[in-house]
Amino acid sequence: MSIVVIGVNHKTAPVSIREKVAFSSENLAEALVQTTDISPEGMILSTCNRTEIYITVDKKEEIAEVSRWLAAYHQIENDKLLPYLYTYQQEEAVRHAFRVACGLDSLVLGEPQILGQLKTALKTASDHKATGRTLKRLMQFAFSTAKKVRTQTSIGANPVSVAFAAVNLAKQIFSDLQQQTVMLIGAGETIELVGRHIHATGVKNIIIANRSIDNAAKLAKEFDGRCIGLAEISDYLPDVDIVISSTAAPVPIIGKGTVEHALKIRKHRPIFMVDIAVPRDIEEAVGELDDIYLYTVDDLHSVIEENLKSRQAAAEKAEVMVTEEVKNFSAWLQAQDQVQLIQSYRTKLNEAKQETLEKAQKMLKNGKSTEEALQFLAHTLTNKLAHHPTSTMNKAAHSGDIKLLQAASKLLGLDEK
Repeated sequence: MSIVVIGVNHKTAPVSIREKVAFSSENLAEALVQTTDISPEGMILSTCNRTEIYITVDKKEEIAEVSRWLAAYHQIENDKLLPYLYTYQQEEAVRHAFRVACGLDSLVLGEPQILGQLKTALKTASDHKATGRTLKRLMQFAFSTAKKVRTQTSIGANPVSVAFAAVNLAKQIFSDLQQQTVMLIGAGETIELVGRHIHATGVKNIIIANRSIDNAAKLAKEFDGRCIGLAEISDYLPDVDIVISSTAAPVPIIGKGTVEHALKIRKHRPIFMVDIAVPRDIEEAVGELDDIYLYTVDDLHSVIEENLKSRQAAAEKAEVMVTEEVKNFSAWLQAQDQVQLIQSYRTKLNEAKQETLEKAQKMLKNGKSTEEALQFLAHTLTNKLAHHPTSTMNKAAHSGDIKLLQAASKLLGLDEK
């Protein structure tokens, strides 16, 4: 059995591809159930920067089957998706999982949000009985590795994240954020982080828009802001200078017409918009409008790069730690193979015992004496159990394979002399 990771991320695919293969919380359960038809164990990680399927496979053919399923599920031609997909197997898959958990494979080096997203992905897979012992153990190792990297390196010392980068970009465009009105769309972890960064700059007018008013109200209370429903966005947009959006909506929330209407009321005062969501929350055509500065997650690269220099040395140390933990997990996997070997051997012995016992019992039913049946049982069982080891040792003796003979002596508890 092999561990395999198949997916796309910000390095291999543009946002236009990533948004097509993203899984929403609504269709994730259905997708997980479908993966169990292909693989014994499955887990799906879907974020704004990556969609990855973690599976265990018994046959290599199952790997290609999963990639075809991913394309078919999202109604994409397989040939058009394949150039963007990466596939990692066994040790490389383990290394990739650990690097993802540690934030070493993230758009923002060392960002901590991905660890929580991995934990959520594992819980969802477990809740739907899509995963099992191997992937659960893989993730436990990944989580402990991430914890070790966080506590023993300075990779998380500076508050660098996509959320931080979005706010930092806003600072560069507006000299004084305190005077601006900010609308945050969504109420998840990313928007919560954006809200903290925005609130820390002294912004006094914050609007939280979300499908769930209750969730929006919680964040609004934390940031001394107001909460509205998604349907009210068009009413408030004319008064908003900065929009930062990150929801799990399958279709755009803000269209070109809504923004055009807001700009007319604003008399073309500019609006700065950051769309962190995948799929996009803001229609791509909005970026074509005058007086609109629209950025997606892919546009944040240059902003983020300036904040990464202090993390490079820590990342190098983290890579060494990841390598060590990959070895530890590989040792665990090998141990599981040996356990399976032992179980197979015991099964073989039990089958030989049962077959011989049934024949001895049949002898008794046919009138043979107890002594004859016991003699047959002892003689036949001894021959069955000794045949393969003695035959193999015989061949080793004739070929001069001393190492095999020494191993057999140790395994069978014999005097090596």
